Amino acid sequence: MWTNSYFKLLSYSVILATLVISVDVMADAELSELIEDPNYWVLPNGNYANWRYSELNQINSRNARRLQAAWTFSTGALRGHEGGPLVLPASATGLQHDTLFIHSAFPNYVYAINLETLEIVWDYAPVQNEEETVPVMCCDVVNRGLGYGDGKIFLQQADTTLVALDVATGKPVWSVKNGDPKRGESNTNAPHVIKDKVITGISGGEFGVRGWVSAYDVKTGDLVWKAYSTGPDEEMLIDPEKTTSLGVPVGRDSSLNSWKGEQWKIGGGTTWGWWSYDEELNSIYYGTGNPSTWNAGVRPGDNKWSMSIISRNLDTGIANWVYQMTPHDEWDYDGVNEMILVDMKIDGKMTKALVHFDRNGFGYTLDRVNGML
Repeated sequence: MWTNSYFKLLSYSVILATLVISVDVMADAELSELIEDPNYWVLPNGNYANWRYSELNQINSRNARRLQAAWTFSTGALRGHEGGPLVLPASATGLQHDTLFIHSAFPNYVYAINLETLEIVWDYAPVQNEEETVPVMCCDVVNRGLGYGDGKIFLQQADTTLVALDVATGKPVWSVKNGDPKRGESNTNAPHVIKDKVITGISGGEFGVRGWVSAYDVKTGDLVWKAYSTGPDEEMLIDPEKTTSLGVPVGRDSSLNSWKGEQWKIGGGTTWGWWSYDEELNSIYYGTGNPSTWNAGVRPGDNKWSMSIISRNLDTGIANWVYQMTPHDEWDYDGVNEMILVDMKIDGKMTKALVHFDRNGFGYTLDRVNGML
């Protein structure tokens, strides 16, 4: 027999769930609206399609030659700087001005700068173990940018700590360890906020790190899902019957069957690049790095799914399709560069396409719905 208390509890639960969904939808809508405004830059690559294109035309081919330095700012870090800043309006930060958010190489300083006065609003200086972290960072101690969403600035520190900072104050809201430098793992990628999740990867293929992509809850930092690039189907979040490659189910243990013994456990395929997103398909797209170790003689086989393009369901992490560009990569090509989403005519038919220019010298165009080349 149902009681009034039960119905009250049920009603409160429904109201609470509705409020949570509404807040998430509002936050997602705010981000989408800001992406459409060319006066701001709220994602590492400008939009979810990874275009890196600005519609602003104040600086153009006719006047670019007259540009000269008006203001400079030192981050306090003297090593290589990669990735661009974010620019947010007062409506997003709660501050009284547009704000520029700048990051640095290790030790990954973050600065919020008032774009009207050019004064520092706040700064964040992470405390990291340099002796433990820097030696396992390959190819300089760079950082490729910040993420924004849900009133937070997201920093992926080199020591694998993912930090959510209050956008107005710079105070940490939450942090979570994404890996462990003691195992050769580090981070250089820009975290990407997509809907209610923060997407991040891992670096360290040169040190035998087995690559993965992680999705964390934007509000709490809880791990939602984690998908490896190599190994057993259940750890890669691959469905042997539903995940396809060139339209054909990959079959059971598609990765394990392409490695010798347990070499897949140090198989590389790290994910220190970029993520694009198709809202209609609710799918993310990214590339995996070179297989490990560099000595190809100890890892015969195709070494799946290193050097691959992967499409995953954003909410579950399950792989929709995979496409390997360079089986048994012997040249450290990596495959993490941008997956550019564009709707284009192919054979007279409008196609939801993915375009990727790889360091192996090939440009790829795939149907991003089914992964067909």
